[in-house]
Amino acid sequence: MKPVVWTIAGTDPGGGAGIQGDLKTMNALGVHGCSVITAMIAQNTMGVSRCDYVAPDMIQAQLDALADDLPPQAIKMGMIGGADAARVIAAALRAQTCPVIYDPVMISTSGRRLMEEGALQVIREQIFPRVQLLTPNLPEAEQLLGRSINGEDQMKRAARDLLGLGVESVLLKGGHSSGDMRSDYWTDGQQNFWLSSPAQQVSHTHGTGCTLSSAIAACRALGLSLADSLVIGKTYINQGLRLGGGIGKGKGPLAHEGWPAHPADLPWLVREPASDLEPLSFQPGGALGLYPLVEKADRIPPLLELGVTVIQLRVKERRGAELEAEIRAAAEMGRRQGAAAYINDYRQAALRLGAYGVHLGQRDLAAADLAAISKAGMRLGASASSWADLARLRRLRPSCTGLGAVFSTASKDIAHPPLGVEGFRRLRAMVDGPVAAIGGITLENAGPLKDAGADGIAVIADLAQAPHLPDRVRAWQAFFERRIK
Repeated sequence: MKPVVWTIAGTDPGGGAGIQGDLKTMNALGVHGCSVITAMIAQNTMGVSRCDYVAPDMIQAQLDALADDLPPQAIKMGMIGGADAARVIAAALRAQTCPVIYDPVMISTSGRRLMEEGALQVIREQIFPRVQLLTPNLPEAEQLLGRSINGEDQMKRAARDLLGLGVESVLLKGGHSSGDMRSDYWTDGQQNFWLSSPAQQVSHTHGTGCTLSSAIAACRALGLSLADSLVIGKTYINQGLRLGGGIGKGKGPLAHEGWPAHPADLPWLVREPASDLEPLSFQPGGALGLYPLVEKADRIPPLLELGVTVIQLRVKERRGAELEAEIRAAAEMGRRQGAAAYINDYRQAALRLGAYGVHLGQRDLAAADLAAISKAGMRLGASASSWADLARLRRLRPSCTGLGAVFSTASKDIAHPPLGVEGFRRLRAMVDGPVAAIGGITLENAGPLKDAGADGIAVIADLAQAPHLPDRVRAWQAFFERRIK
């Protein structure tokens, strides 16, 4: 069954924002959207001409009807209206335990006030404590804090101050800022990051705030982490801006085209503002195909003799001179045979010993001198298991990306549930470069992954446990040859 998401908001007869925009977004991302209407608004792409608030008892009746039959896995809130409506909604929120995403709509883009006097005080006292994520744009944040916000340093301070209102986390949207990049800042008081994308010079921006918060709520209802939900929401907005246009005479709505499927729409996820960072790029890697991972260098020659052209040394439980000898041997064998020999994790030794490339997980990427690796001409392989991981790689453009674990695996502990084929397919669509599927893959279950876009299959146990290694390697090679044809 599809997860249920409630949207509590006003209407938009033009179909770009409010309830209508929310439901389009939820449907596009595969959840069942339900609506609680707080205001009937007459508007189109040129502005708002009338706003009539729904009576609080009618809001209560809508909430009761949904609670009796369609309990939510997430709740998105937009326009609330008046103080009495806020009290009714606050009581309903206290009866639910799911994530609450609140886009604090107070003034329309055309300048019309959409919140009654006195409502904000009730919202501060009774609704903010139930909000997992607050998503104000800069003008809304300025209203909430009573001061102007200019520049990235002030955005960071404003987000921290918004946390002081009682919400669990804040995504302060920078869409109203100037410059070549549009950067949003997220923090929960302990962690923080920026989501940055190139500014799109388009006029069809109506409903971006409603759409973003609805997309985040939909992803939370689907069980995705908050970080992944934020990245998907931003990517969905970028896609909608890129593909939208041609509706109405004013600021038209963005497009709703389903799950994001183009790498250019993925934002950067970075700790510092994108304006302070330069993109990095690495030498392209060769074709992937069968991609064995071995724990000892002496297991490399038999594979190279069988025609394997890419391999990874993944050493465990070796230190000092013994470890360095393993890395040196792997690097030298790769050079002699013209094979792509990646070293897992040990980036400094790989750099010092002139390895073809290094493969790093997310934690090691954060600590590595990536500029030095790029300058040396080494290839960079990088692991990703989530949308947030891919957004962290967006600035780097690695030589190849390992996506997984796709299936359950005993080779390492994984923090995320296995992606499965469909999860792999969605992530693969967001990578502009070669991708290897990793985690629990055998020859028998590899077919759907190749069809889903895997350029290579990383294999550990399937080869290590093979009764006759040459036969298994040849079967894998035949598999890739058939799929290419």
